[in-house]
Amino acid sequence: MENQDVSTNSKYLRAKEKVEAIKGFYGNLLAYSIVIPILAFINYNTTSFAWFLFPALGWGFGLTMHGFGAYGYNPFFGKDWEERKIQEFMENS
Repeated sequence: MENQDVSTNSKYLRAKEKVEAIKGFYGNLLAYSIVIPILAFINYNTTSFAWFLFPALGWGFGLTMHGFGAYGYNPFFGKDWEERKIQEFMENS
């Protein structure tokens, strides 16, 4: 019975971490959606050089990576890669 409680608690903690990661991503997305248009407005009213694109692209890349992490998508090292590496290390030990 105690083993089942530990398993349930572990699942709960993982689910809670995932929800927190997704919540953090949406907070970041909301901030991006507010700040970048403000920067664009300031940029277009002060100078002809489109400098707001630099923070938009940099933050946009970070936001994309944050979203990938929050939703568990990794285009470089997916679940299949993890399983193969685990098996490889287990065989070599």
